[in-house]
Amino acid sequence: MAAHYYKELLNFCARNLRDRTAAADLVQEAYARLLGAQQAGAAIGNPRALLFRTTRNLLTDQHRRAEVRNHASLDTLPEDEQPPAPAHLQPDEVLDASQYAQALHATIEKLPPRCREAFILNRFDGLSHQEVAERMGISRNMVAQHVIRAVLACKACEDRMQGADKRSG
Repeated sequence: MAAHYYKELLNFCARNLRDRTAAADLVQEAYARLLGAQQAGAAIGNPRALLFRTTRNLLTDQHRRAEVRNHASLDTLPEDEQPPAPAHLQPDEVLDASQYAQALHATIEKLPPRCREAFILNRFDGLSHQEVAERMGISRNMVAQHVIRAVLACKACEDRMQGADKRSG
């Protein structure tokens, strides 16, 4: 078995980690993986090389995990040094998005029923003009007119919202 590599491997890990207990844990994990590979039927021609490769990979993983955890806690930073929340989570942005969605919803609800139905089937349900026409029993041209009317209404709503933002900003 590969047990006679233990001391050499432990010294290698201890030099890298500067912690003999952590090194012993890592070497134990490398041996567990070697045994797992052997029990799975893998042919291992050079157990020393496999142990050292496994150990180097484990060291790399441990270093990466340490780097991820190695940062200042946001709670310990003064408030003026804390990073801002992403723009889409800023209260003003959330409110603006909510108001915009409500305004668009109201605009779509105010459309004539057949126009609204054609628009929703086309834009939200993803049906083609031909499919909408067949479902509603109208011509493709009529579907196109309904969709254009709804798009123009939504665009006018968007323009009103942007104009309101400019006036309040």
